[in-house]
Amino acid sequence: MTTDNRLPIFDGHNDVLQSIYLPKTGRGRSFFERTAEGHIDLPRMREGGFAGGFFAVFVRSNSATGGFPGALPDSTVTAYEIPLPDVLEPTYARDITIKAMAGMFRLEAESEGQIKVIRTTDELTAALGRDVIAAVLHFEGAEAIDPDLNALEVFYQAGLRSLGLAWSRPNLFAHGVPFKFPGSPDTGPGLSDAGRQLVKGCNRLGILIDLAHINEQGFWDTAGISDAPLVVTHAGAHALCPSTRNLTDKQLDAIKESDGVVGVNFHVGFLREDGRREPDTPLSEIVRHIDYIAGRIGIGHVAFGSDFDGAIMPLELGDVAGLPKLLNALRNHGYDEDALRKITHENWVQVLRKTWKQ
Repeated sequence: MTTDNRLPIFDGHNDVLQSIYLPKTGRGRSFFERTAEGHIDLPRMREGGFAGGFFAVFVRSNSATGGFPGALPDSTVTAYEIPLPDVLEPTYARDITIKAMAGMFRLEAESEGQIKVIRTTDELTAALGRDVIAAVLHFEGAEAIDPDLNALEVFYQAGLRSLGLAWSRPNLFAHGVPFKFPGSPDTGPGLSDAGRQLVKGCNRLGILIDLAHINEQGFWDTAGISDAPLVVTHAGAHALCPSTRNLTDKQLDAIKESDGVVGVNFHVGFLREDGRREPDTPLSEIVRHIDYIAGRIGIGHVAFGSDFDGAIMPLELGDVAGLPKLLNALRNHGYDEDALRKITHENWVQVLRKTWKQ
């Protein structure tokens, strides 16, 4: 069974901003012209039915390896552990964060109405209905936030609506998981006192708290404090792929109990049972994780969290233009249009409405 029917696809995570505010990373890519570089540009978004998502501000380490103390494993390696990078200097983190935000706002201005930075769910639903790319400004790690949370207030007023407490490194607030396979996400201490205050500050302002990259104790500390749904924007099922970056069954159950959402990561190393970073990985691996999470916690709690421009995609998918292939794989697997609407956008809209409260 195949179909040309298009559903708007709202995605939990992409790293395209790195190619805009860090030209060295993006090799001079233009967001508005189709290229063979990376996974995302506006023409390929249109081709793939990509209607919007979380646009991540990620502060790379100021080092030759971009944040990783050691080399990443090649596609043949089935067991690895990459040590946690060093803590970032706050002034450097804030500087890069502001550059990235400026890049996002310049994109919006230069798009002539084709892209909108979203601040409310009414704006989100309106954009989805008008074929405008809906961009939620997201910080992948809280290094740019000060302990008094003054920067949080300022960034919120500027458009920040989603915050990851940690990337895979420690910071003032939380501890990220190292990239390890096989491994448990239970890798160290939980939130600091400042981290607990940050969770409360996000709840007060209505900023979504992203629990991707954080270690398991930090997840449980957040679950015990937060009054918002638990959300993980880009991860997979640990039962299927025992990476430190994936979620245990107990974590999945807590997400369901909070009425939260998991965005399934398309990175091959977080999909495959053997953990290999092998691009020759079928789309059925993404379907397998969606199946498992939907089967355990319900179709209303699973969505897409691609990690485009930040991870290794299955060759069969390729880039954002390949999203219709994934939809057809899900249809062929038995997902009907009601289920696909939930996975592609409705679940994200609902959890943002509950979190933002506007």
